[in-house]
Amino acid sequence: MTATAPAAEATVRKSSPGTARGPRRRTGRLRRVGLPYLLLLPALLLELLVHLVPMVIGIVMSFKELTQFYIRDWSTAPWAGLDNYSVSVDFDAPVGKALLHSFLVTVAFTVLSVGLCWLIGTAAAVFMQDTFRGRGLLRALFLVPYALPVYAAVITWVFMFQHDNGLVNHVLHDQLGLTDKPSFWLIGDNSFVALLTVSVWKGWPFAFLIVMAGLQNIPRELYEAAALDGAGMVQQLRRITLPSLRPVNQVLVLVLFLWTFNDFNTPYVLFGKSAPGAADLISVHIYQASFVTWNFGTGSAMSVLLLLFLLVVTGVYLALTSRGRRTAQ
Repeated sequence: MTATAPAAEATVRKSSPGTARGPRRRTGRLRRVGLPYLLLLPALLLELLVHLVPMVIGIVMSFKELTQFYIRDWSTAPWAGLDNYSVSVDFDAPVGKALLHSFLVTVAFTVLSVGLCWLIGTAAAVFMQDTFRGRGLLRALFLVPYALPVYAAVITWVFMFQHDNGLVNHVLHDQLGLTDKPSFWLIGDNSFVALLTVSVWKGWPFAFLIVMAGLQNIPRELYEAAALDGAGMVQQLRRITLPSLRPVNQVLVLVLFLWTFNDFNTPYVLFGKSAPGAADLISVHIYQASFVTWNFGTGSAMSVLLLLFLLVVTGVYLALTSRGRRTAQ
């Protein structure tokens, strides 16, 4: 008994530091794990205040009969239920028919703008891969439209599209003689072409920047081996460049789609509060339905429908692209 007691006491003394270090280790681990979330907390709170709270308020407003008579205290507006949504999707009525027209114009505009931005940006990025004199200066010039403030750039285009003294008509009609008479670019059917031109001019440098960054990750040895095997420029583009850029292009197309579909600054600065029918994008249409006719309930319902459409399209796109990546692997 006397021989075993000191051994037991020694064992207890040896094990006690370990038991003391256990809670300290857990506390240190919790601090290390919780510190990133603590640092992110201010940004999350600001995100909640700036985005989520107005979004929730807009959804609530879409269920109310909120007109100019209840702007002072919009919470007292009578409850409308789904009436605002039914008016918005009634495509036989004037409101729904106008919204459907604006939606179709926005879809056509988005498809053309995103496609041209991606095509021009990719072509410029591939061209810039080769080393030549003045490449750095040319890269900087390509990024100027993306670096300029939106309002300054679009207002410049407004002056260029003027009927009597605009640069576009001066070049097309006076210098090149491509048109019989000066065209009206900010009204009528030509307004869609003008809006598309400004959008592509403003957006393709972003595609160029992203694709150029993605090309830096493609090993040059692949092109050298393909050239030794007799592959030309077109075959290298199809077999090496585009497959290697697939993850980059998937994100790029999604970002361009969301930016273009929701674009408000470009048509608003280009045409003002009332855009022509040919360039009536849904963002400006919702603004008119809300702040021009003072029917905030219907405008909020249109905004919620737009949000749901973008969420569905984004979800389907991400599901298809992720399935394609799994199949490729």
